[in-house]
Amino acid sequence: MAVTTNKAKTEGVQWRRYKDGETHDDIRSNQDIIFQASWTHKCPEYMLSTPPCQGSCPAGEDIRGYLNITSGIEKPPAGVTWQEYAFRRLTEANPFPGVMGRVCPAPCESGCNRNMVEDHVGINSVEHFIGDWGIENNMTYTSTAAETGKKVAVIGAGPAGLAAAYQLRLRGHGVTIFDEHEELGGMMRYGIPGFRTPREMLDAEINRIIALGVETRLKTRIGSDVSFEQLEKDYDAIFMAMGAQAGRPLPVPGAEAPNCVTAVAFLRAFNEGRLQHVGNRVVVIGGGDTSIDVVTVARRLGKVTKSGTQDRPEAVIAGYMGQDVAEISAREGAEVVLVSRASIDKMAANKHEIEHAQQEGIEILGGVTPVAVVVDAQGRATALRVADFVMEGKETKIVEGTERDLPADLIVSAIGQGVDFTGLEKFNNNNGLIKADKNYRFPGSEKIFVGGDVIRPHLLTTAIGHASIAVDGIDAFLAGKDVDKRPKVDVHHFDEIRKWLEAGHEYNCDIHGEAWGTSARKDILHNFEDRSSRHIIPYDDLFLGHFQSVSRNIRDVTMLDKEGALGNFEERLHALSETTVKAEAKRCMSCGLCFECDNCVVYCPQTAVFKVKKKDTPTMGRYVDTDYTKCIGCHICADVCPTGYIIMGMGD
Repeated sequence: MAVTTNKAKTEGVQWRRYKDGETHDDIRSNQDIIFQASWTHKCPEYMLSTPPCQGSCPAGEDIRGYLNITSGIEKPPAGVTWQEYAFRRLTEANPFPGVMGRVCPAPCESGCNRNMVEDHVGINSVEHFIGDWGIENNMTYTSTAAETGKKVAVIGAGPAGLAAAYQLRLRGHGVTIFDEHEELGGMMRYGIPGFRTPREMLDAEINRIIALGVETRLKTRIGSDVSFEQLEKDYDAIFMAMGAQAGRPLPVPGAEAPNCVTAVAFLRAFNEGRLQHVGNRVVVIGGGDTSIDVVTVARRLGKVTKSGTQDRPEAVIAGYMGQDVAEISAREGAEVVLVSRASIDKMAANKHEIEHAQQEGIEILGGVTPVAVVVDAQGRATALRVADFVMEGKETKIVEGTERDLPADLIVSAIGQGVDFTGLEKFNNNNGLIKADKNYRFPGSEKIFVGGDVIRPHLLTTAIGHASIAVDGIDAFLAGKDVDKRPKVDVHHFDEIRKWLEAGHEYNCDIHGEAWGTSARKDILHNFEDRSSRHIIPYDDLFLGHFQSVSRNIRDVTMLDKEGALGNFEERLHALSETTVKAEAKRCMSCGLCFECDNCVVYCPQTAVFKVKKKDTPTMGRYVDTDYTKCIGCHICADVCPTGYIIMGMGD
């Protein structure tokens, strides 16, 4: 059966106004502290900082930006809906909002300062809504850049390769993607099941990129079908993003059995439509998101009561034939066990995905290690032998007497991935990956750049971030410029000058440069500094007392039990409504950027802080200003600023 739930969670609350045993009388109130301010030589500055959500996002999305647009704080230009404006802001960094809004484990939410009030903002749910809106409203990408005449070869059509192609076309460079598969998408298509990334959604987000004028050469492997040397001759730059699609087998005796397969091979066979059922009992070894994908797929596929030797899962996975599932064969649920060296609470997989798997009747056995694969006289695996263990330094020590066998018809290893370097051996760093510098350039070759799982298997959003940084380097190289050192905080930022221009003001950077405005020069940004490329604002720089506790708006999830999961390949995660997504975005505290709360104006005892007239600069981030002839440096405005946007300076 299926149950829809959106149960709120408030666990992990860290910030409290009072400690245990304290009362209001024991603590000086915020008001007392504020109004005992004094004269100083300092005056307020308006300082843009990076919020920790953006600092935690591997793709470097302007999260605060699209949350503020969704909540209505930041207004779009005339004639543009808030949905389109949010979509444009989000996709500056990430061209796959629909995919990432569903499958990204959201490290941004772990970094969210709202965790210190009650619970993080549901950033992923807002991204999910915006991504779906973009598809439903046929949003497209357009490039205003002039064609440069330069050609870039992209090896691999996964998230890194496609994101690089997107960013390169926005800069006017020609792009050709080479991939050995029949379809674009890489691990998004072949490594993640369709009930997590619906194929029509994935296709829509990929097609938007290709429509920019990206050429594709599918079923073409670099290193065999086309030599790498030929690419170097034909293209001005190369971006290597082949992914890590070679699964790692279990490093234990007996693992060479034919029905011991890798998770990569298992998921590819399923996503290509070849794998239709599994055996009676499936044992998966892992603990990350990939292992959860394998066990949930196995639960949905189940077994059939009648099948031939040629229909054994390992035969399908190893080859390219499909299983023959006769309609008369009754499908039943397979028993699925996930084995992890980590305890369940320390597994790397998404916690909610672990909960969903358990709800579906999947047994998870944590804190044990594989010892051997038990094989029969024909060499087929019949069980996985596991045992308790302790670590002595880096060495695993088996606890004697704890070995036991887990019966298995199919054993799937989800313990990691590697790169297939066939034909590209010179790039192997001897650890099965490719080495790159901080600009993701391959050492010793100025025209070769690298990104994605070939550097380090990680999140899809990490691969997208690699691509963005690498493209900056490729663009500089193609223009004959030096590849610059990356900023300390390497993400996309709110751009105050862009807002200034959108509001109809003139701002000539060639004339103004970094100059600050004065009372006589209001055409230059006044008393504003952008330190977002070097500073992430922590929660203790905020005035948390401003924010009331508001429960998170959680997406509905279809929860399946053991019987309900069988044969159910429908999407489980449901988007928020427009009303609810706006409410969730309003929980964002806009860390490091003014959200126009009026606290500084209301509490200034000298009336030195004032709202800027709309005719002067009606833009976000320029809502207030200071009359320094009245300011006494009492720092009240900085104390009551919820977002930490005001700091006391100008006297240092």
